[in-house]
Amino acid sequence: MKNLLQISLISISLISSCMTSRKTMSISTGYTETQKLSVAQPSVINVIAPRMSMDTLYEQQNSVASLENTEQYAHITENGFKRTTETPLSTFSIDVDGASFSNCRRFLLNEQRLPPIGAVRLEEFINYFSYNYPSPTEPAPFSIVTGVDSCPWNKNNLLVQVALQGKKLDLSAAPRSNLVFLLDVSGSMNSPDKLPLLKQSLTLLIHELRPDDRIAIVVYAGAAGTILPSTPISEKNKIIACLDMLSAGGSTAGGAGIMQAYKLAKENFIAAGNNRVILATDGDFNVGVSDESGLVKLIESKRAEKIYLSVLGFGKGNYADSKMEQLANNGNGNFAYIDNLLEAKKVLVKEMGGTLYTIAKDVKLQVEFNPSKVSSYRLLGYENRTLQNEDFKNDAKDAGDLGAGHTVTALYEVVPVGKEMNTTSRIDPLKYQEQGKPINSDELMTVKFRYKTPDSDTSTQLERVVYNTRISNESLRWASSMASFGMLLRDSQYKGTLTWDSLLAFAKANKGIDLDGYRAEAIKMIETAQILLHPKEIVLQPRTNNE
Repeated sequence: MKNLLQISLISISLISSCMTSRKTMSISTGYTETQKLSVAQPSVINVIAPRMSMDTLYEQQNSVASLENTEQYAHITENGFKRTTETPLSTFSIDVDGASFSNCRRFLLNEQRLPPIGAVRLEEFINYFSYNYPSPTEPAPFSIVTGVDSCPWNKNNLLVQVALQGKKLDLSAAPRSNLVFLLDVSGSMNSPDKLPLLKQSLTLLIHELRPDDRIAIVVYAGAAGTILPSTPISEKNKIIACLDMLSAGGSTAGGAGIMQAYKLAKENFIAAGNNRVILATDGDFNVGVSDESGLVKLIESKRAEKIYLSVLGFGKGNYADSKMEQLANNGNGNFAYIDNLLEAKKVLVKEMGGTLYTIAKDVKLQVEFNPSKVSSYRLLGYENRTLQNEDFKNDAKDAGDLGAGHTVTALYEVVPVGKEMNTTSRIDPLKYQEQGKPINSDELMTVKFRYKTPDSDTSTQLERVVYNTRISNESLRWASSMASFGMLLRDSQYKGTLTWDSLLAFAKANKGIDLDGYRAEAIKMIETAQILLHPKEIVLQPRTNNE
């Protein structure tokens, strides 16, 4: 059977056989839901066992215990407060991904258990949602939105919003697409929430593409090979038939698959087009070029050739979140976790423009805080997106990309001058330096943005001043509720006065317009987490005859 798989994946093209035969390859994988205890790498947390309390889980975050599976999550060290007089600049790359939120939804709503701490990335909880930001009217491909409000978990502090709204794209006039689906058909994908859901998800995308867009399909298991050369969407029946015939079996030659996919993308490169590899996997690379550094170097080299990589994660048990996020970050692409067909519709249909079409690349932000107004500050989330200050003007330094219609929101917790005693800073006041000298300005901070157009290697810079005036908005309040949710799930040392009751009330009061029901679903996640953590504190109200 192994020989049959290798022949099927490497030696022959299956275009005609996809149309004439529905025969599938059936291979015993030996995969079971419960795997052996694994030892985590220093930068990876394998902590998926159910947790009885936040304190217990926080103590376990460096543990190597994982009795049920080998899911991998990177360790996150929260951003702390920085004194403005010492560190007036904060520099980071944007992140538009939402994989962390949908993955945590899987834990809470599907599995009725709390996610591991490493699975919770605040910026992805915030950016999972769309916001009602104004469309850009300037030559820039995005508009800039700022807001200032009181901080929900520390009323003496401020919460400052810095947000971008990407220009929406008329998909009928969008650049042509040259896509290569790189699909994991290894034994670990032999589960209803993996390969079958993967095939359904990509079929949704195929139906959204135009007749002159093109798709090729590369699969990998014990070996990697092309099962469909680049084919126009006008022949979508061939493409869908090839998807339908796939079944799971074998080990995972992910590295070889990526090299083959990039080869096909380059051979069919469309100048001024959308050239992209879409990797769909549970992340279990265990044969061939499997180490992250080797894969990252390969992806970075192809990024320079304007072939980008987006990653779709599936399943549970051996889901490699940390690896897949890094690959997408270095491939100038997006990272999404598909836990159900509605999430596939969100990512690949409703947000197809943002998922496939880059309108600004290497987008960086640098904030300069005014020490006469700001004593200290901290950036919420974006821990693996922070940059050195000198990277801001370095056009050789890679940063995040903004897709058509995408929104990006960042939040800073700001301690006003005179409120220093309310911070969690453990730094003593400086003896030989005065705290910021007064400046005749009501500016709270200045935000600088740098970005490149998709076909340029030179950045353009924009600037926006944020004043020391409370200007709140519904988007800021909802974003702050999602940041609060992530902080409670992580048992953040900076959560201040946050409680599950206060969070639930705040989220319900600021749900705003929720046409697709994503915000209502987030509120259900909050309620579920509260029950899992504090079941004895939940008091159910008597139901009336009308309920």
